[in-house]
Amino acid sequence: VTAKLADGTSADVTRMVQAAMEGGVAAVSATGKVLPLKNGAGILRIEMGGQKAEAALEVSEMTDAKPVDFIREVNPVMTRLGCNAGTCHGAAQGKSGFKLSLRGYDPILDHRALTDDLEGRRFNRTAPDRSLMLLKPAGAIAHTGGVVWVPNDPNYELVKKWIADGVKLDLAATRVKSIEVIPAVVTVPVIGMKQQFAVIATYGDGRKRDVTAEAFLDSSNTEVATVDKAALITTVRRGEATMLARYEGAYTAAAVVVMGDRTGYQWQPKPVHNFIDSLVDAKLQKVKIQVSELCTDEEFLRRVSLDLTGLPPTSEAIRKFVADPTPTQKKRDALIDTLVGSESYVDHWTNKWGDMLQINTKFLGGGGATALRTWTRDAIAKNVPYDKFAYGILAASGSNLMNPPAAYYKTLRTPDAVMENTTQLFLAIRFNCNKCHDHPFEKWTQDQYYETSAFFARVGRAEDPKYKGQRIGGSAVEGAVPLVEVISDVGGGEMKHERTGATAAPKFPFPVPGYTPDEKAARREQIARWITAKENPYFAKSYVNRIWSYMTGVGIIEPVDDIRAGNPATNPELLDKLTAEFIAGGFDTQKLMKLITKSRTYQLSIATNKWNKDDEINYSHALPRRLPAEVLFDAIHAATGAKSRLPGLPVGARAAQLLDGNVDLPGGFLDLLGKPVRESACECERSNTMMLGPVLAMVNGPIVGDAIKDPSNHIVTFTEKTKDDVKVVEEIYLSVLNRLPNAKELEVGKKALGGSKEDHALLVQDHAKRKAAFDAYDAGIDAKIPAYEKAILDLKPTAWTTLAPTKMESKAGASSAAADVKTGSTLTVQKDGSILVSGKLEAFDLQTITADLKLDGAISGIRLEVLADASLPVKGP
Repeated sequence: VTAKLADGTSADVTRMVQAAMEGGVAAVSATGKVLPLKNGAGILRIEMGGQKAEAALEVSEMTDAKPVDFIREVNPVMTRLGCNAGTCHGAAQGKSGFKLSLRGYDPILDHRALTDDLEGRRFNRTAPDRSLMLLKPAGAIAHTGGVVWVPNDPNYELVKKWIADGVKLDLAATRVKSIEVIPAVVTVPVIGMKQQFAVIATYGDGRKRDVTAEAFLDSSNTEVATVDKAALITTVRRGEATMLARYEGAYTAAAVVVMGDRTGYQWQPKPVHNFIDSLVDAKLQKVKIQVSELCTDEEFLRRVSLDLTGLPPTSEAIRKFVADPTPTQKKRDALIDTLVGSESYVDHWTNKWGDMLQINTKFLGGGGATALRTWTRDAIAKNVPYDKFAYGILAASGSNLMNPPAAYYKTLRTPDAVMENTTQLFLAIRFNCNKCHDHPFEKWTQDQYYETSAFFARVGRAEDPKYKGQRIGGSAVEGAVPLVEVISDVGGGEMKHERTGATAAPKFPFPVPGYTPDEKAARREQIARWITAKENPYFAKSYVNRIWSYMTGVGIIEPVDDIRAGNPATNPELLDKLTAEFIAGGFDTQKLMKLITKSRTYQLSIATNKWNKDDEINYSHALPRRLPAEVLFDAIHAATGAKSRLPGLPVGARAAQLLDGNVDLPGGFLDLLGKPVRESACECERSNTMMLGPVLAMVNGPIVGDAIKDPSNHIVTFTEKTKDDVKVVEEIYLSVLNRLPNAKELEVGKKALGGSKEDHALLVQDHAKRKAAFDAYDAGIDAKIPAYEKAILDLKPTAWTTLAPTKMESKAGASSAAADVKTGSTLTVQKDGSILVSGKLEAFDLQTITADLKLDGAISGIRLEVLADASLPVKGP
């Protein structure tokens, strides 16, 4: 029951209303659940605060003697109670000798396990109440899982009736087709307020059923909202959370916005550069967040240069850009047009695709890795449309040297490995979770895993005759493979289903509207066309989301390579519109990057205001981001002007030009800063955290130190030829932070450089004073050591005094030092000063001992020693 409040907001009042049922056909529980009683029609009347509402109700089929269905009714109960969970009988090896399929994804296996194991002794069809399946969960017989139901419990009675009906399995039973959560989107105005949800299942025959009691509802952010077993959420703090609903292999999600106190909020419109700003603003107004101001020209130039090219701007470029009188938006747009497609841009994005394509000499050798990097760089330089770029990789055949994208199948050598990598890289779907069982948080099944893998089962890998006998790789576990291979489509090769042992026929996991596969084409050709089809709902969307995350620091869906129902977009309208524009523009990556970086949203300041300081997902301000390892390495050398020295590259080359993932640099710089080793396409392989290792690498690592010490670096040469301290300080700030220093920073910088003769004299004088004080302290240390050592030897051991109790009490009884109480626990002082507790011992007892502290000096510690008879059930002092 939802109430509309006077201020225009809505609130869930399900548990506050007065509910009455007319007609006697049903009853309403205290939590708002309607329970049918008999066939007939009735009216549910609701009243609260003088407002009324009603709903017509019809109850039918109450007298029909329909058998309980295992798939539609029993299996969901076992799932809801946790019987087939991974911590119970759904574990890989089952539990206590009894195994069920995880979350009931295989009803045939489950039915056989229940009815055939142990000669079917889990059921007593003539006396259902004596069935082990009922007795053990009810606690009548020892059960490791504890008591999960009792007689008369609805779940107990349901399973009991199924047993009485003959424990039948109807494989033709109509299954769940989809589920929906009501409400799908909700805004809760006050922190602490509750919201009731309902889960409705739609079956294959069109029938709908309320499955709230059997479904699962989980919160994506328990710091914002928690949810109980009755699908009632409780809001905890302001923010956004997603409620993931799952039931019988179907998944969906509901969005929850907890508003909190926004008294005084008033939307202040800002200039709109393109549709991105309009869609971002629409969401911000909805959640009452105000955008920050635009960043300065210096901040913008630094940000856009690093994001698009992986290099910071030069001091000369900054001065020129800031001094340019052209209107802000116009000159920023022009700069973006210059950066996108530049040589630095091509190197930067070649490096990024090198990660995703796992360009690595470990897999490909030096020649193979170089060839694939060159092909990738050429494609980026030519701005090859993304769909053609991806298709060129997935459908590539021939020698991996002559046709480098064919190396994709040299690196990934088994059908399942190719399938897992491909779906995650090009569709942002994580199919690896459903290899051993149905996906735990998505609709993907184990059958679909093997059916999709089958498309890659007929990839041939033959040694290139030109490089016969040359090998790469090899270990005690895995043999070496030919250095160069010819990739082709072969006539044989199938994928074997791990669970059933049967051959899995190739089948797409979901239909793509408008795409009809050519069954005469090779399997790999079919799936390459299917993946890159513009109608594929994941292909373009996943790449748009990636690019957005690279530009802003956070994806519209996060993680960016994990698109699923339980991980919805924070701004679905924005993602859909960007995807549509990307497709309409012919999958033009450069156009997409320009669109994003030219938006006002991208150009916002990192500074926050009262209304957006806690926002990290709605793009109301720029987010602080640590530079990626290679960008940081290149930025250090660009800022100082020092010459880089990288293995396998000429002096002065960029880290973005490195061929390998694992590169040995002094201090392990790139490794510490999170450069991926390129053995996975997962975005998680790269780390941008600031743990102790990266911090130390920046503070005292050899990469930074050597760049600063380089006698030919730009800062050194500039300082030598420029005698004006102000210009030197400005040049350092422009080179390192890409902005001019403020007045205070300028003064500090001038003093650090020596400043005037008077400043220099003061610095010399101060240094002399400090050195003299240190020398005097250092000279006196040796003379102080003997006295210090003697003081340590003269220390007396700690003196402990046994306390003499004046009063002793027990919660279970009471006694004095004379032990004059005969009931309850008795406390008696022994000859050695210890206290004996005897007599009646309760499960819980609190003993209090009082004593006068007639001691000289301060008390430095109290010690309590407790000894217990090992035969007694003592659980603590």
